[in-house]
Amino acid sequence: MSLATLRERLIDRLEPAGGWIPDQTAARSDFDLNPGLDRPIRTLRPAAVLIPVIARPEGATALLTRRADSLASHTGQIAFPGGRLDAGETAVDAALREAMEEVALDPASVEVLGVGDAYETGTGYLITPVIGWLAQPPLTRPSEDEVAEVFETPWDFLMDPANHRRDFYDREGQRRWFWAMPWEDRYIWGVTAGILRALRVRLYGEEASPAVAVAEDAA
Repeated sequence: MSLATLRERLIDRLEPAGGWIPDQTAARSDFDLNPGLDRPIRTLRPAAVLIPVIARPEGATALLTRRADSLASHTGQIAFPGGRLDAGETAVDAALREAMEEVALDPASVEVLGVGDAYETGTGYLITPVIGWLAQPPLTRPSEDEVAEVFETPWDFLMDPANHRRDFYDREGQRRWFWAMPWEDRYIWGVTAGILRALRVRLYGEEASPAVAVAEDAA
């Protein structure tokens, strides 16, 4: 029952994938917690990530990756499979392609339920989160060049605002705040945590009362 209600909620609250447009406006961003920082006027580079929701009998999980330490940027960080859109691609096309390239996730095993709020990063990307439903736990194989680890985190943990905290770092004399959701020995933070936080708000709202609905979906 709980998996069914979660799937129904995702379909009901997300934007239909067919309605995606490439020049959409960011609804969320790295600047939300940093209103004092200068937000440059620029053309954002379109990108997409896949949020694979796995319908395990004991409760839904989300598949995440830890980026390889050999990458030029964002080494070792927790992320969803994803990347920039190639010419002519939709957000769904790119998300499924990147998931195949990064973790060998078969696109045929993913039921795309919709897309979440577009997210602007401080580095100039406009990321569309694509939410996919996996009825069975997938077989994955991380790409050695890009991914150090593939793992799953319980959906109820990620959607519980008690696990969302504001952390910060100081750079060039400025304090920058970001969302973080530490889970076990993994530090989920930055854009990944910001996208998850935005998804939680879209699905359940800002107030504490939606905790009942979160519990129902995750039970």
